[in-house]
Amino acid sequence: MKVLVIGAGNMGLTYAEAMSKSKQLKKRNVMILDSSPEKILSLKKISHFDVFENLEDCLPQADLVFIAVKPYHCEDLFAKMKPLINKGQIVISIMAGVTIQTMQEALGIQKVVRAMPNLPAQVGKGVTSFIPSKEVSRIELLTVESLLDTTGKSIKVSSENYIDASTGISGSGPAYVFYFMQSMMEAALKMGFSANDSKVLVSQTFDGAVELFNQSDLSPSSWMNKVASKGGTTRAALDSMEDNNVNELIKEAAYAAFDRAVELGKK
Repeated sequence: MKVLVIGAGNMGLTYAEAMSKSKQLKKRNVMILDSSPEKILSLKKISHFDVFENLEDCLPQADLVFIAVKPYHCEDLFAKMKPLINKGQIVISIMAGVTIQTMQEALGIQKVVRAMPNLPAQVGKGVTSFIPSKEVSRIELLTVESLLDTTGKSIKVSSENYIDASTGISGSGPAYVFYFMQSMMEAALKMGFSANDSKVLVSQTFDGAVELFNQSDLSPSSWMNKVASKGGTTRAALDSMEDNNVNELIKEAAYAAFDRAVELGKK
C-alpha cells in the first residue's frame, strides 16, 4: 500500500512522519507533495519520504490520498486531481468544513473519509474524529483508522455534524488551553515569578491535572470539589470565574468554532 500526503504543513507533515513509522507501511511507501519550492528542498533532506512537486507523478501511484491543505485551496486542487484519480483510491481529508459530498462530486469518486485532527498529534497525543462514506469497506476503514491512530487516538463518529462539532472541541481546543495557560503565566509574572518559573508552575499544573483526570473515573466537577474547600483559596478563584461567567464564555467560544466550521462547509 502506498500513501500520498498532499500538503506538507504542520498537520500534513505530522501525519506523514507518523504513518511512515507504522507497521502497515514501509518508509518508502510514503509520498508527499507540496507546492512550495522551499518546502520541497527541506523535504528532500528527509530520506524516508518520496517527495513530489507534480500531481501526475504521484497521485496515480497512491492507494490512499491524504489531503492536508487549507480549505480555500480545495477547489483548485480538486480540479487538478480529478483527471488523475481512480475510483479505487481512498481519499482522507482533514480540511475543515469540506463535506464528503463536496469531495465526491468534485473528484468523481465515492471512497472518502473526512477527519478532524488536532495539534497534539505532533507529539503523538492527538485525537482525530472521522467519518467514512458508505462506500469505504470495513477492511479499508480498519486500515484508515490504524493510520490515523499513529498520531494518538481516533474516534469514529456517526455523522458529519460531529466532525464540525469536534472542530470546536478538539480541533480548536488546544488553543483554548494555551489561552488559559497564557493567562495563568501572566498572573504568575505579575506576582513576581520569573518567566521560567511561571512556565514550570503552569505547565506542570496542567500536566498533573490531566494525569489525575485520566487515571480516575471522577468528573472535572468532582475534582474541583476535592481541591476547593469552603472559604479557601481555590474556592475564591472558582467563585471569581463563576461570577465572571467564564463557564458560559468557554462554551460560546467552542460554538463559535463549530459555527465557523459549518459556515466553511457551505461556501
